[in-house]
Amino acid sequence: MKLGVPKEIKNNEHRVSLTPQSVGRLAKLGADVLVEKSAGLEIGFTDEMFVNNGATILDTAAEIFSNSELIIKVKEPQEEELKYLTPEKTLFTYLHLAGDKQQAKKLLETGVTGIAYETVTASDGSLPLLSPMSKIAGKISIVVGQYYLLKPNKGIGTLLGSVDQIEPRTVTVIGAGVAGKEAIKKAISTGAKVNILDLSPPKLSDLEAEFGSTNINYLISSQERIVECISSSDLVIGSVYVVGKEAPKVVTKEMLSEMKSGSVMVDISIDQGGCFETSKPTTHDDPIYKVEDVTHYCVTNMPGAVPLTSTLALNEATLPFIEEIVKSGLSKSLSDNEHLAAGVNIMGGKIIHPAIKEALN
Repeated sequence: MKLGVPKEIKNNEHRVSLTPQSVGRLAKLGADVLVEKSAGLEIGFTDEMFVNNGATILDTAAEIFSNSELIIKVKEPQEEELKYLTPEKTLFTYLHLAGDKQQAKKLLETGVTGIAYETVTASDGSLPLLSPMSKIAGKISIVVGQYYLLKPNKGIGTLLGSVDQIEPRTVTVIGAGVAGKEAIKKAISTGAKVNILDLSPPKLSDLEAEFGSTNINYLISSQERIVECISSSDLVIGSVYVVGKEAPKVVTKEMLSEMKSGSVMVDISIDQGGCFETSKPTTHDDPIYKVEDVTHYCVTNMPGAVPLTSTLALNEATLPFIEEIVKSGLSKSLSDNEHLAAGVNIMGGKIIHPAIKEALN
């Protein structure tokens, strides 16, 4: 089987879908791995390292796409990559189709088979290929949130934790899934007061058993509770995720009038359309904007800020599935492995995944 690894071209995206070590494991299984020139160079993976592990280096993306059966990427295909996609090709990458309906329509028109990392499942119902990037995004959300609270960065001008006898500031996390939990842990580590809002009482109970109740509020999410919490918060993290669907808008534009001038909102759900009504996709080059004097950080590839860490974590999760495909072939793998089959979002110009179909219709 011929596997293609194109260089990522999304803004400030330096992750690579396969590391040299991963290439080595796949090559030993008989895979022919084609890697675009300099695909991993920005995070220290040289072409020589790939070659030493059995890869063939090709100069252009066009060559990678045309010569590969299975194209393994990190982010969704960009506009200039769509012309390389055909019904004979299979993509294995993050797609987030519900977050960009126009992009989804264009991708459907290519006829490509798209297996999305974010809908591949595990036996316990979790999302094992989405989880590592969600964890990283959750950690990053507190780091960038604190950064943009600094006065030179247009923030209110405060640290989150307590200093001497000064009261700690407040962080609100809406949605306590994988990303939300990491944001919660990071926020607690700063010494901030933390409001946790989620719709699941059992999840809140589990979190309280793990983190205790000192300076932490565990709240069933509702519109009234959200308004109450964000009005007293310096930093608000949105991490609401519904598999295959556009994120619900849990903070409306009207609610922003209740927030502090100079406060910060970080929308981890932006890949799925964002969970704040005022969210719009941003890039690492231009990550923030203000609405009602509230800073919005809505970067669509947050884990790309730490591309080496993210690449290593992603490979750890995806490699077993890719190895299975190489050993058994794509058709048999999709037939035999219901969890991998759950990742199939589009095929032959049609939407396959029921949640995606509902979201896009």
